[in-house]
Amino acid sequence: MLKSIAIVTLVVRSLAVVEPAWQQGLHYTTAVRGEVSSELAQAWDTAAMRGQPYVLMRPASGASVFLRIIEAPAGTVVPEPLLTYGWNATELLVMDPDALARSVPDAGFRVVGPPANLGAGEQAPRAMQAVGPGSELLYLTRIIPGGMPYDLGAARSPVDRVFITVVGGASMAELRAFYQDVLGLQLGETMQWAIGVLGRAHGLPAGTKFPLAVARLPRDFLVELDDYPDSARPRSRAAGALPGGMAMVSFTSDSIAGIPARWRRKPAVIWEFPYDGRKVAATIGPAGEWIEVLETAASAAAAR
Repeated sequence: MLKSIAIVTLVVRSLAVVEPAWQQGLHYTTAVRGEVSSELAQAWDTAAMRGQPYVLMRPASGASVFLRIIEAPAGTVVPEPLLTYGWNATELLVMDPDALARSVPDAGFRVVGPPANLGAGEQAPRAMQAVGPGSELLYLTRIIPGGMPYDLGAARSPVDRVFITVVGGASMAELRAFYQDVLGLQLGETMQWAIGVLGRAHGLPAGTKFPLAVARLPRDFLVELDDYPDSARPRSRAAGALPGGMAMVSFTSDSIAGIPARWRRKPAVIWEFPYDGRKVAATIGPAGEWIEVLETAASAAAAR
């Protein structure tokens, strides 16, 4: 039912700090600068977000997978990554994680996982992890075509588009049921996987393994489902606001009507970029993660 990832939304303390860090360190460009409209805040059922300043950024490759950074309204707590349930990490395609590990600290990113191969062989993916000035956790991954069992593409600029988003929850069973039965994604088997940054965040021994599963979109994108340790907590949220940190992931779909989710508001048509007259609806997953669905351009045109 879901086709692709369209937008990752971060809610941060200071837009003026985070935007230039992405420009300098990751070569993202600002496509739109504005304030959250009344129509969009209503579609999300988040009255406190109305009027909040935001930017919409895209990678140097020009890929139409956007990063939306919104300045948090009063009362919003922006948590450190991996300590609360919900969306916790954004994975970007890159060309050279080793070079980025040397350069991104100058732009305000903190390396929390040095570059390492994710498997054996010359075609193995190579990744590093960094936390940005908005407390956003990034996985920066080089993929050589043919090096993974999924059709995910490869970077076309030094830092390219989002291709995986990571959600952590208290129950793998609930995550699997939601992403498979409600959102219609194809899930792989649950594996036990050593997630170094997660273990370190919770003070667990090196090599601690966590249940992990992968939900596949038709091509180019995955959602990683992680079962978090008991020390993780639900993410707080100010009244009428999105949660702080990595708040929401927006997906495209041919039909919102075909998705059996509990929408916060009746699906609405939003005309501002990048919605461009498409129908939009938002829901909340089992880990407290916010999910926005945008109908494809074809279905929006047919509706008109």
